[in-house]
Amino acid sequence: MKRPQAQVAVLQAADADDPRRIDEVADEAGLKPETATRAAFELEDDGLLSVTEETVEHYTLTDEGTQYVFESLPEQDLYEAAIDAGADEEPVQMGQVIGASGLEGPAVDIALSNYARKGYGEIDSGEITADPDAKPGQDAEMLALEAVADDQLDEADADALDQLERRGLLEVREETVRSVQLTDEGVAALEAGVEAAETVDQLTAELLTSGEWADVEFTEYNVEADAEDVSHGKEHILRQTANRVKDTLVGMGFQEMEGPHVDAQFWINDCLFMPQDHPARTHWDQFALERPDEIGELPADLVDRVRSAHKEGVGPDGEGYHSPWEEDVARGLDLRGHTTSLSMRHLSGEEIGELEPPKRFFSVEKVYRNDTLDPTHLLEFFQIEGWVMAEDLSVRDLMGTFTEFYEQFGITDLEFKPHYNPYTEPSFELFGTHPETGEVVEVGNSGIFREEVLSPLGVDCDVMAWGLSLERLLMLMYGFEDIRDVHGTLCDLELLRTTEVLH
Repeated sequence: MKRPQAQVAVLQAADADDPRRIDEVADEAGLKPETATRAAFELEDDGLLSVTEETVEHYTLTDEGTQYVFESLPEQDLYEAAIDAGADEEPVQMGQVIGASGLEGPAVDIALSNYARKGYGEIDSGEITADPDAKPGQDAEMLALEAVADDQLDEADADALDQLERRGLLEVREETVRSVQLTDEGVAALEAGVEAAETVDQLTAELLTSGEWADVEFTEYNVEADAEDVSHGKEHILRQTANRVKDTLVGMGFQEMEGPHVDAQFWINDCLFMPQDHPARTHWDQFALERPDEIGELPADLVDRVRSAHKEGVGPDGEGYHSPWEEDVARGLDLRGHTTSLSMRHLSGEEIGELEPPKRFFSVEKVYRNDTLDPTHLLEFFQIEGWVMAEDLSVRDLMGTFTEFYEQFGITDLEFKPHYNPYTEPSFELFGTHPETGEVVEVGNSGIFREEVLSPLGVDCDVMAWGLSLERLLMLMYGFEDIRDVHGTLCDLELLRTTEVLH
């Protein structure tokens, strides 16, 4: 019997009594794993070999998990401190025990969230108790960590491993392992004698020109065999959605704006009639630049008009804020906290010249805020900025624009709630329902610019405006529950590779 060389090599390396992993067979046969796998499937089709598959999980400790292996889990430290403080006899102030434990920062929250769960004791009304019968030395999760570190997975509790994965102390990677074993027909074929046939797997120019193609034997291809999984680059799903947003707004008659990421507080806040002592203008909410620390030039006439609006108000009934307004503060450079700075530059005529209504402009660009990181907040994110300049605009026009826009993305359950902004009146926030959790998620803020904003800019008609979150739109479209899975240093690459793009 003659068979392709790769098949002969796999047959000779396989065993009739015990299954052998395909990578071991490939190594012994001197073949690439993918070549040996293809040959094995071809032999299986002919009944000479059986191929079995199993999923094997590989566990790897994270840096935090490795740290705990050499030290201890935070909840163990908290328990030991509680015992030393006498919490096994009567409740002790939690602050006293935490201080004695040496735990700091996030480790405190980790310890508190796992302490009662593991039966170490109770935490109630600022006091902590310790169960004298608890055995931290036999903590299943700690033993599982040590088992992974020592490559002794047979000794690890499965539930403990799952809990460690949820805690981010170990990572799990699944691998499909294929094994082969000779069938009775395969053994008989080897006993009868199997010879390697000289085969060709590529039709080359030389074979064609020489005419040898007519005499050679070509390798058979199993088109149903699994191909090697190769991860390739693709456009990020956030960028895909941003481009789709741009196409949608252009289709609705809008033009795109662009502008600096670093800008003067004058454009970011002052033109928006935000008082200079507003809490959102402190370092707790904004990122200021150290070098350079202020803008080179500002339009003097516009500065005077904005100063007047802040200090004296606009119109016969305007009062302003009666609070200090300093040009040095307005000149300070920050990373923009919203792209409304672009709107101010355009509406004032400083960016592209004086505008005549009706006009529609938008931008989809990054903004920066000193927020606390959580599933719906990042330090930098994309804002969908937009505004419409026209006569006699109303809230109904604004709501209708949002309804038309979000319907393009399959979102039809928008909710609106009145809101206060220093720069718009009336104002309202937009909400949508998360498709997985059912929670109501804020997706944007909007309103009609106040006279105190428009008058200094020289605009004498209505302007309705908004700032929407691109990431929140993504959450409603795809059901993502944590935007940190989508972009940032901890993003889930496998999620990005496998998520089907919605059109």
